[in-house]
Amino acid sequence: MWTLIILLSLVIAIVVVVLFVFFKEDSKGMFNFFKKQEKPSDHHHKIHTKYFEEGLELIEFHHKELQHLKESLHLHIIGMDGLINAIMINILCGGHVLVEGFPGLAKTKTIHVFSQLLGLDFKRIQFTPDLLPADILGGEIYNSKSQEFDTKMWPIMANIILADEINRATPKVQSALLEAMQEHQVTIGGVTHKLPDPFFVLATQNPIEQEWTYPLPEAQIDRFLFKVLVSYPSLADEKKILDTMEKEDLTKIKSVISHSELAAIKKTIDDVIISDEIKHYITKLTSITRKEHEYILYGTSPRGSIGLMQASKAVALAEWRAYVTHEDVQRVALPVLRHRVILNYQAKLSGLTEDQVLLSLFETVSLV
Repeated sequence: MWTLIILLSLVIAIVVVVLFVFFKEDSKGMFNFFKKQEKPSDHHHKIHTKYFEEGLELIEFHHKELQHLKESLHLHIIGMDGLINAIMINILCGGHVLVEGFPGLAKTKTIHVFSQLLGLDFKRIQFTPDLLPADILGGEIYNSKSQEFDTKMWPIMANIILADEINRATPKVQSALLEAMQEHQVTIGGVTHKLPDPFFVLATQNPIEQEWTYPLPEAQIDRFLFKVLVSYPSLADEKKILDTMEKEDLTKIKSVISHSELAAIKKTIDDVIISDEIKHYITKLTSITRKEHEYILYGTSPRGSIGLMQASKAVALAEWRAYVTHEDVQRVALPVLRHRVILNYQAKLSGLTEDQVLLSLFETVSLV
């Protein structure tokens, strides 16, 4: 009896060893056979959230002329990579930038140096509650000598406009920029005047002061291609700022790119290839903001999709590529869409920002 039991035990052990050796390569599949199978959609390409979160900072300029422009900017501007990259991408796309940040972060200096390096006309407009539309656009002034009305064009007739603290002016004044930003023209006394080419608006707003401020209308916010958030510099950068201030001379800055060179670079954006797959990915990123969501009141308009496509093509051009990748789209997704999404009251009570809500949505969108 005991002999039979021992023999059966040996046979069972031999069978187990043979099965283990035979199915060694597929042993993992055997043990996981009864586990819940993953859906094919779960096997999409891994989405690296760093491209969304640090998008503008990750842009590397390999285009010869653009790289030279950026290096020249960094001779006078310490850090501020996000803002510098945003300005360069927008000038290529013909877009405008809304900058939100605390006072004293060199926003005005950055755009001023940028205009000098491009050899473009620069005008700064300080927005205040008593500002009038005519103070920006100009108007008809009666000439007592000729007894006729002369048209006077004010700061709007420049290549680069800095609208400083734009949310301090009344909605009527803010809307005066709408036609100029979208159509690149102004109408005075029934006569339409074309604005210089290129025409670029960089508007700043202070996030900490709310008294005597007027929130920008959604229609005007939508005209900005990017909304950029500027934060304080690091300790190392702030030390470099102090060192630079002792020997800096902004009056000797010379242009590094001519008007014709800039126009030629902008024209090549149309030659950048964007596949149907990338276009589909862009529409998925924007359309997901329009679906019913616990924190989103209104999603982005199709203008957000158009802006995302143009900005991603500019990123590809800056990196000296003739085609757009998923990473290009991800680098500009937040600055293009953060101001086009309106959060509801529940999101504000929860202390959530547009970036946090958008990032949670972007992580659910597959690349294919």
